[in-house]
Amino acid sequence: MAAATAPNGSGMEVDGAVLPTVMAQGVTGSVAVALHPLVILNISDHWIRMRSQEGRPVQVIGALIGKQEGRNIEVMNSFELLSQNVDDKITINKEYYYTKEEQFKQVFKEMEFLGWYTTGGPPDPSDIHVHKQVCEIIESPLFLKLNPMTKHTDLPVSVYESVIDIVNGEATMLLAELPYTLATEEAERIGVDHVARMTATGSGENSTVAEHLIAQHSAIKMLHSRVRLILEYVRAVEAGEVPFNHEILREASALCHCLPVLSTDKFKTDFYD
Repeated sequence: MAAATAPNGSGMEVDGAVLPTVMAQGVTGSVAVALHPLVILNISDHWIRMRSQEGRPVQVIGALIGKQEGRNIEVMNSFELLSQNVDDKITINKEYYYTKEEQFKQVFKEMEFLGWYTTGGPPDPSDIHVHKQVCEIIESPLFLKLNPMTKHTDLPVSVYESVIDIVNGEATMLLAELPYTLATEEAERIGVDHVARMTATGSGENSTVAEHLIAQHSAIKMLHSRVRLILEYVRAVEAGEVPFNHEILREASALCHCLPVLSTDKFKTDFYD
């Protein structure tokens, strides 16, 4: 998509159409943002699932939650939001948001609603439209945008806050980009290692986690094939199709008696019946 600043500086030209600018110029961010990789993974998963369901890339919207202490904001998690798109204008389902917020507070009591996220290219007026709706829920929300279609090697995530500026004599809401840092915990580092190495340059190189799971899968698959072989032999003996071998049957019986580690009625029913 070609984009260039319009000659009069009042907007940007996209495919011949002039869109009003939504970015504030020369504004310093008022907060310091620490972003957890879990949030990026959640948004990516949300977008991939919706693309699979719709059969095409679609814009997704969700909420950001975390902690704020003074000017320091830590974005730790996220959840999806419901919205409607009518005449190219997105409206957030606030009742759904309040329900999800209440559910999250029961589990993550120390976290609070910090803002919202979406996917796509550079911010545009439709993002401002949604941001104004979020401003009705909390004051000064963050806005995070992830571009899943970018081919750049840099992290395709940008974080913004809103500012009010005078444009053509009118007070106008604009967006100011915020610098951010990545904050990770052990579980997140494992997940990021897995995702990054599985997708890196399409080489197919497996992460340590993937290699461990593949080894487990191979072992379980081998065990399953051996158990099926024993079962088929026992059935063949019962049907008189193969000779009765006491040694093999004793080993099969000993193996079966080694397996049960639970003594519940349900386990006994599932295992023996």
